[in-house]
Amino acid sequence: MTLKTLNISDNWTLFLDRDGVINRRLVDDYVKSWEDFVFLDGVLDAIRDFSKVFGKIIVVTNQQGVGKGLMPETTLNDIHSRMRKEITNGGGRIDGIYFCPGIKEDHPFCRKPQVGMALLAKKDHPEIDFKRSIMAGDSLSDLRFGKRLKMKTVLISEDNELACRHPSLTDFWFKSLLDFSKSLHE
Repeated sequence: MTLKTLNISDNWTLFLDRDGVINRRLVDDYVKSWEDFVFLDGVLDAIRDFSKVFGKIIVVTNQQGVGKGLMPETTLNDIHSRMRKEITNGGGRIDGIYFCPGIKEDHPFCRKPQVGMALLAKKDHPEIDFKRSIMAGDSLSDLRFGKRLKMKTVLISEDNELACRHPSLTDFWFKSLLDFSKSLHE
């Protein structure tokens, strides 16, 4: 299977994780302000390219920093608003952002790998078909989230260690979101 053979068009949805895929992940910390948010290289170009191909682009992100009281939800909403504005200014679009403030140990239904955020996205955008969707993320929980919904999965990671350890969860592997977007045109 290749991305070309999927015949991706405007009836497909791209689900994107945020930290480590769109912006720099802070090791053992959380993005708690706009100043902490740094787009990864090429992301704005990649999302601009995706916007020409996919009918919907949805961000799904675990944000337990809110649940732990490290930042208020209003701050997270401000970060997302500014992120969206930068993406729009770069010629791209995000059709929805869903986040789970729940704490990992509580196993909330909204937290990936659970599928609550995807179900909310489908409620808001009924045209989403999970079998014509791709989940792009940098963690095992992102891959499991996608597979639970019968999506194709894309691992975004500098190395392919996770892909090698979990081949049944990883359909495609790219070093960056930009590499993924370029592969759609090859």
